[in-house]
Formats: sequence, structure tokens, C-alpha cells
Amino acid sequence: MSAAMGTSTLVGSLVASLGWTLLHFVWQGIVVALATAELLVLLRRARPELRYAVACLGLLCCLVWPILNFAALLASNGSADGGGHLPGLGGAGTPALESNGLVAWLQLRFGWIVALWAACVGTLGMRMALGLAWLRHVVRTQPGDPAWQARLSALAARCGIARDIRLRVVDRLASPVTAGWWRPVVLVPAALVTGMPSHLLEALLAHELGHIKRHDYLVNLLQNVAEALLFYHPAVWWLSRRIRVEREQIADGFAARHLGEPRRLALALSELERLQFSGQHLAQAASGGDLADRIRRLLHPAPRPTGWTGLTAAIPVLCLALVWAATAHALTSRDALVAGQRTANATRSALADFGSCAKPQYPQADIDAGHQGTVTLSFLVDPRGTVTDSKVLRSSGFASMDEAAHGALRRCRFHPALHQGRPVTEWTSVQYVWTLE
Repeated sequence: MSAAMGTSTLVGSLVASLGWTLLHFVWQGIVVALATAELLVLLRRARPELRYAVACLGLLCCLVWPILNFAALLASNGSADGGGHLPGLGGAGTPALESNGLVAWLQLRFGWIVALWAACVGTLGMRMALGLAWLRHVVRTQPGDPAWQARLSALAARCGIARDIRLRVVDRLASPVTAGWWRPVVLVPAALVTGMPSHLLEALLAHELGHIKRHDYLVNLLQNVAEALLFYHPAVWWLSRRIRVEREQIADGFAARHLGEPRRLALALSELERLQFSGQHLAQAASGGDLADRIRRLLHPAPRPTGWTGLTAAIPVLCLALVWAATAHALTSRDALVAGQRTANATRSALADFGSCAKPQYPQADIDAGHQGTVTLSFLVDPRGTVTDSKVLRSSGFASMDEAAHGALRRCRFHPALHQGRPVTEWTSVQYVWTLE
């Protein structure tokens, strides 16, 4: 029994800690997004590499902050005797019924919230796994093109990339895609090999080499993990999109520098856009930003100040965001501590949750005979809210009515009794009144 209770306490602690972490990230994500947005506005004319770094830092904060928060919440409930209290909780996984408002309502439903979150994360994780499996299958089964493989290898050498890069020709692909880190591979749509001039396709391959040079595949994997774990927050998706937009601009710049012809890459992107609308096999737009905007930037690059100037101007905004985050966290921690202390000192009897059980059925024989009365029942409720024993304290005067009330109410869930904030085993009495209307 003690081992089972210990397991239940650990699971309750994990669910409560994770529930609070997901709830706190609602405001934490807003803080990170606003701070990042301010920085990106100030750096709008800086080099895309600097904006890319800022967006990546913002997304990294979205991952690290909840992890640290979860560890702190879990540690606060991990004392040796199992009696530590999470903020706002009376014990491991025990709802603080004294709290009011939306937070208390969500707290009582942490189990369902965490279960739904885990199901969505599992679904998105399965989608990632299927995508990686598809890439592995394509690399192993799709043919290469010796001529284009030689051109890609020569272009990689010119760009200073010493690693072996493979090329595969794939049907039903919207645009060239780079995959892999240790042994990268470039997937080229078959429609581009047959329908695009070779010098323009070479420009697109130079763009993909820019991704390989900067190890963008690894950052993209981190983005997918963040999107899966924090899917419910729009800030994560906005930051991830900004990262992809800036990444494409960086790769465009890399290709333009090594080709020496920005116009050629702009023409290649324009041709790619035309082919995407010329047939159903290329109906989807290329990922990583708007093609028209990328073409415009290549043909008419805007003058930019040095990145350090924009970064210096952004420092006060970052400091204000940090102060705001620290203040919000301090206020939240203070309120949670007050609620936790109030709950820790609470003492109450066990309470029945009548919504968790069915209403006792009035025996038909007693209805026909016009029997009425009140039965008093006693239930022994353990710290998990489960009834372990029960008895009839005072009969209604009719055994069939006593048995009907006893059978129905025994299946109810209970909020356990609290003694100084800790759930304890205790007998509690419940009266049920049988009345004919």
C-alpha cells in the first residue's frame, strides 16, 4: 500500500508541476515574444545574421524558461517526506479548493490538461518521426543524377565545403530541400531538373549549400521540437517563422556572394515561382518566406547600418523586458506562496464530489408505498479521495432505501480531509434525504 501511495504521490507531483509549467508559459511566452519583436524592429535594417540570432535566442528562451520552471516546481515538491508543497497546492497533486477564479478552475483540471498536452505532443512527435522516416526512405531509394552530382560537388568546393554532399532527384517535391547534418543530402524536384535552365538550377543549389554551410538542419530540428512541445502558444510559431524567413535571406546572400550574380539567383527564384503554379505536382509554395520579397531584396538590397549600432539601441528594450519578466515572476511567486501557505495551514473534513457519482435510484416499491426518510452514511476516505470502507450510521427506516443510497454514494469521489494542509484518512458522514415530490 505504501509503495502504491508513493507512486501516486510522485505522479501527482509530476502532473501538478507540469500543469503549472504549461500555465506559466502563457505569460512567459508573451514576454519573450514582445522582447524579441522590439529587438527585431530595432534591427530591421541590420544584417539578417543578427536578426536570425535574435530570433533563435528568443525561441531558445521559450524552451529553457519552462524547463527551468518545471525543475524548480518539481524540486519544491520533492522533500524527503513527500510533504513539500507546490505553489497553490495543498500536497502532491491535491487541488487547493480554497482558491478562486480561472487559475483555480484550471488547477483542478491539471490532469486533463496534461493528458491533452501529452496527446498533442505525441501526435506532433509522430509526425516528425514520419517525416524523418520519409527522408531516410527517399535518400535510400530515389536515384541521383551523375551530371548534377558532379556540378554540386564542384560548387560545394568553390563555396569552401569539404564534406561529401549527396544529390537525389525526387518527384512531387515543391522546391529543393536540404536534409541531414553529418552526411547532408540535397533533394531536387524532378520538375526542376527537366524544366529549369541549368544555370538557374545551379543558383538554387548554391542557396541550399548555404544551409549546409551554416548547419541549418540542426536548428530546424530544434524548431520542430519547440513547436511540438509548446504548440499551444502563438509566440512559438511566430518566432519559428521569423527564424525561417531570416534563414532564407542568409542563404540567399551566401549564394549571391559565391555566384557573384545576385540577379541569377533572383531569376532562379522567379522561375521557381512560375513552375510552382504551372502544374499540380508543384502546387505548394516554397517554404522559408515569400519568394517575391526575397527576389526584391536580391535585386534592390536596402542600405543597412552596422549590426552593432542596432544592437546597442536594442539593449534598453531588452533590459526593460527582463525587468518586466522578473516583476511578473515575483508577483506570481508571491501570490502562489500566499496561496500555498493558506492551503498548508488548512484543516477540513472530507468532502464528497456529488458530480462524480450517479444519483441514487428511488426503489419503485418504496415509491408505491409512499415511503420517505433520511439516511445517514459514513465513509472512510483515504488521502487520494478513495472510499475504503463505509457503513450506515442512521437508517431511514426502510432497508431498500438505505441500500440504494449506500450503493450509489459509495462510488462517489471525495476531496480528502486536510490536516495542516496535508491529506489524511478520515471518516466523514453524508446524509441523503428521500422525498416524494
